[in-house]
This record gives sequence, C-alpha cells and structure tokens, in this order.
Amino acid sequence: MTGRSGRTGKSGSQAGAGDLLELVRSGRAVTRGALQQATGLSRATVGQRLDRLFRAGWLREGAGGPVDSPLGGRPSITLEFDGSHAVVLAADLDTRHARAAVLSLTGEILAEHAGPLAVEDGPQVVLAELGRWFGELLTKAGHTGEEVCGIGLAVPGPVDSETGLVVQPPIMPGWDGHDLRGSLSRAFTEHTGAPAVPVLVDNDANLMAYGEQRTGHPDCTAFVLVKVSTGIGAGVIVDGAVYRGADGGAGDIGHIRVGADALCRCGAYGCLAAVASGGAVARRLTASGVPAASGSDVRDLLAAGHPEAAALAREAGRQVGDVLATVVTLLNPGVLMIAGDLAGTPFLTGVRELLYQRALPRSTAHLEVVTSRLGDRAGLVGAAALVVEHLYAPERAEERLSRMGV
Repeated sequence: MTGRSGRTGKSGSQAGAGDLLELVRSGRAVTRGALQQATGLSRATVGQRLDRLFRAGWLREGAGGPVDSPLGGRPSITLEFDGSHAVVLAADLDTRHARAAVLSLTGEILAEHAGPLAVEDGPQVVLAELGRWFGELLTKAGHTGEEVCGIGLAVPGPVDSETGLVVQPPIMPGWDGHDLRGSLSRAFTEHTGAPAVPVLVDNDANLMAYGEQRTGHPDCTAFVLVKVSTGIGAGVIVDGAVYRGADGGAGDIGHIRVGADALCRCGAYGCLAAVASGGAVARRLTASGVPAASGSDVRDLLAAGHPEAAALAREAGRQVGDVLATVVTLLNPGVLMIAGDLAGTPFLTGVRELLYQRALPRSTAHLEVVTSRLGDRAGLVGAAALVVEHLYAPERAEERLSRMGV
C-alpha cells in the first residue's frame, strides 16, 4: 500500500519527516540524495528527519540503488517503508455475510475469516460480532491488539466520510446515523484489551474500487467499479482518490429509475436495483420454482451452470449495461470493472451488449471492461489501504511522530 496520491510534498525547511515519508512511500524519492533534490533540504536536515522515521520503525534501509551523483561512486542505499511495525484490521459487510481480516501495512492478508452476519440484525449486534472476530484473528495471525494502528470498515450503504455515519441506507435498517466508529472501536477494545484506534468507514463499492485500482490498475486515472450483489452500487476513483460526491452519495446507481414498476427496498418504484440486482434475480428465480434468497445464492447457481439463472443474469446485465452507457459517457473511464455476486460471464455478456450499443464509440474506444481481480477480498484490501493512507499522510504522520516522542 504505497502512496500514490500525486502530492509533490513541501520544499525547503517546510518539508518535515511526514513529507519525506510520503516521498519514499510513493517511490518518487527513495535515497537520501533524491530526498535532498526533491525538497531542497540539506544533507544534515534530511538525516535528522529520517532519523525520526527510523526511530519510529516506519522506515528501513534496503538494497543499494542507483548512484545519486553524476560523478559516479558507490550505489546509494535505498529507503523503504517498513510495513512490519504495525497491522491493520478490516471488515467488509454484505447484507447477509461479512468478511474480516488482519493485514500488513503493505496490504498482505495475514489472517482472514468469513461467515454469516446479517446487517438487518442492527449495528450493535453486527459490530460486537466483528470485535469478537478481530480478537480471534489477531491471535491466529500472531499479533496483539497493541500492534493495530487502525480499523477500516466497508458497508453496503452511503457514508458521510467526514463523520463516518451511514446516511439513509436502503438495505441497512437501523443503521442510519449510528456511531459506527465509536461502536466498532469499543468492540475492538472489549475483545482485545487494547487502547482505542482510529476507525474509518466507507461504502463497500468505494473501497472495492480503491483496492482494485491501486493493486491492479495503478496508472488508470479514471476507474469505475460496479458491484452487483444483493444491491447495486459503484465506486469511482479519479487520480488515485475516491470520488464521493458532496456527501458520500456518488456512485449510487442502483437507485437510478429505469421505468419498470418493481418496488425497490428504498420505497420507490423502478430503481435499477429492483430489477437487475442479485436480489432481484433471486426473487425471479424463486417465483419460477428455483429457491434463492440473495445474490450469493444466485452466484452459487451460476457457478453450477444453472441455465435459468444464467439467462436472468444476462438480462440483468443488459439492464445495467444500458445505465452504464450513460456513466461511461459522463466519466470516460479507462477501466470499467464488474464485481459482486453476479460478476460472471452471463452478466458481463449482457453488460457489453448494451454498453457498446448505447455509448458513443469515442467513450468506449479505450475502455477496458473487466471483472474483479481481488474477488471477495477487494473490500478488505481497499479498507486497509484507506486506513494506511489516512494515518501516514504527511501532516498526520507528523502529529503521530510528535505524540510518540520521536
């Protein structure tokens, strides 16, 4: 999880240890000489500020790199972000299942658990259970709660990123306005005995997109991920950052009206999610005599090659593809990724049929339409990356170093 924010850092005496860390993590300057050139700081000052990062355990020396001086000489020692000094906890909630993990600061999953957990049971029950999972996972991974630097949580609803509150979530009854950060922090402390740590919350499609773009498409400046499971949502990454809109509602394409008369869980009629989500396909299968309660059941049927499930998934893909033609024309992404329970060949075929038919040729000329690379782990990877980028951003890194007394 190296920084890719595009920040250039401060120059001269304004560049602190946090700015040097950002330059190293982003790969823009990984030797002492390169840091001097990037910041204008003297060799002694660079050394003093790097010493703070070494004492904190955040940096380490790597192998010899390129020669800094044009006159030649011995290769310079490279500097690396040391991802072993702490771990991150992450959880990804779906409507009926959840996944949690312990990850290194560089995104490696060290221990993982998935199991049934229904959001309709409410935040207190769900978050308390996540706290229990976290305690067990830390033990499994050989780490303690004191080594955790932060927690990331992905939820299937719109989130105000400033407050961490879920805002009027259509498929999360009882979660609107609940203090998720506080509840999950308390659950973590209760089950690990460790002090409270920062908790960051975001929409699941946003975090899936963040994880997928950073690990598989880092050079894509406009990236869109569409998650089609029990509901439908999209995450948009622009220049390496999540685009959330004015109050966290960006990407909520499941509630675009498509002219049908089906009742959506949000209370409106004709939403895309009401006719083309995994939940909608499950209802149609059940009505035809094939029991399916959710998008995950549809995924199992698709994996087994069930012909009716495949036909309905393809039709759902066509309906989503019709809407995505507008999304692609508006955003002009380089990558459109389909993820979630329905992200298989039948659904993807349907998306492509309508997308390329309805969108302008110029909008799709350089577009890659792909399926998820990280699969069920995308939300976990994105949630952990969000925590790392938050905690090691230059100004926050400076604050943390000061609190540590280094």
